[in-house]
Amino acid sequence: MSLGEPGKTAKARVLYTEQERKRRDASVWTLVQGILAPIQFFVFLISLALIIYFLTTGKAQGPAEISVVIKTLTLYAIMITGSIWEKHVFGCYLFARPFFWEDVFSILVLALHTAYLVALFTNSLAPAPLMWLALAAYATYVVNAGQFLWKLRLARLDQASRGTANAGENMSGATRLQVAGPIQ
Repeated sequence: MSLGEPGKTAKARVLYTEQERKRRDASVWTLVQGILAPIQFFVFLISLALIIYFLTTGKAQGPAEISVVIKTLTLYAIMITGSIWEKHVFGCYLFARPFFWEDVFSILVLALHTAYLVALFTNSLAPAPLMWLALAAYATYVVNAGQFLWKLRLARLDQASRGTANAGENMSGATRLQVAGPIQ
């Protein structure tokens, strides 16, 4: 049984209603999410490399710290635009039926990234613990990105099972994702 839909199993439930799919496919915010997701992932990879370099060598603390700030700003951008997308497609800014658990986990991702910024700007953590906080935030980001990738896969399978012509073209590879390929 699924939460919020008594009597329906996950298999019987569709990710998007026909109206939601039409709004998703027509929304400029779908494209925005499809562009921001790979950008955020690219920033994440660079930042992760800088953090690991700093933690293993003690060098490049400044670039590592700045990279996490940039990653956090891309996260904020994708969360804001993702919320607008969710409102456009589902009628609510967060916690829409198909993305409820992704949004719940996104809040944790946001909280840890924001905690990093607070710790950085208040100097409340030494450099190494600050970087470990960033890594904890990044671990939650990876999990959340995986959630959104799974939803992308489900959306494509759902579209294919409905016999929609040119399923890949209609989605243009973009749904509410937080990584290349919902969170956000």
